[in-house]
Amino acid sequence: MRILLNGAERQLAASRLDEALDALGYKGAIIATAVNGRFVPSARRANTHLAEGDSLEVLAPMQGG
Repeated sequence: MRILLNGAERQLAASRLDEALDALGYKGAIIATAVNGRFVPSARRANTHLAEGDSLEVLAPMQGG
């Protein structure tokens, strides 16, 4: 299926958010996620299904000040 990952089009076979993150190389990473502009906590990723054309945002924490 086609999704937008941080604004860039990507092809994925995964249908759940946790599977998509693994396939995209984020397995075990400390990140924040949003699907179609709605925050998805890590505890709900396995129950969050993706559909064709969904927008996925993945953000990693940054240090600085």
